[in-house]
Amino acid sequence: MKTGLTIQAKPEGFATRKPPVCVAIIPARGGSKGLPRKNIKKLLGKPLIAYTIEAAKKAKNLGRIFVSTEDKEIAKIAKKYGAEVIDRPIELATDETPTYRVLQHAVKEIGNVDSVVTLQPTSPIRDAKDIDKAIEILKDSDSVVGVCEIEYHPYWTKKIENGFLVPFVQSDKEYFRRQDMPKAYRINGAIYVTKRHVLMNEDSVFGKKASPLVMDELHSIDIDTELDFLAAEAALKKIKGKKK
Repeated sequence: MKTGLTIQAKPEGFATRKPPVCVAIIPARGGSKGLPRKNIKKLLGKPLIAYTIEAAKKAKNLGRIFVSTEDKEIAKIAKKYGAEVIDRPIELATDETPTYRVLQHAVKEIGNVDSVVTLQPTSPIRDAKDIDKAIEILKDSDSVVGVCEIEYHPYWTKKIENGFLVPFVQSDKEYFRRQDMPKAYRINGAIYVTKRHVLMNEDSVFGKKASPLVMDELHSIDIDTELDFLAAEAALKKIKGKKK
């Protein structure tokens, strides 16, 4: 059947360059000291981890989406919302296990990966646009890390020595107004993008050259305590109210 479409043969020796393989890994173990079972705790009627899986599915620059867990209930919920599951060994599911080891195990299980997007399930308001932007920034960096501006500047922090307050961070200048201070940022835990060779060869999620993805305070909400959970719940209710 004629379609009117002309297909031009590629010249001999021409090699099609494959796009980089970028996958999402969502580390979600069953244990949690601060807020028990927080990764699947219901947030506005939906398991917390579902928000992260749904954001990853909407991202245009992501390939496959994996949840690394040792927990059967988390695995079941992850599959329900459309993620693939990597069975994490129990020895990689302790409080002391560094994240890079969890990611290394996942990458070995997956195989063909050029870069890894680590999405903590405790950041339910981080969205697909944040993920896509982080992947686009990667290019010449070892990694991209989600950050947000600090509300309380490090220059204002103090420590107690011999019963007296002294600066925690030394500065050549004394600041009284926030607007006069250089901007300071904290890692918000929402997004990490890491090149495979950095993760596997340097045992690091950051590498030597980490570029920032500056995010606002709302998208930087990270749940670790009951108070954090209530803050996220209030924020999501407000967002849903604006969409109506």
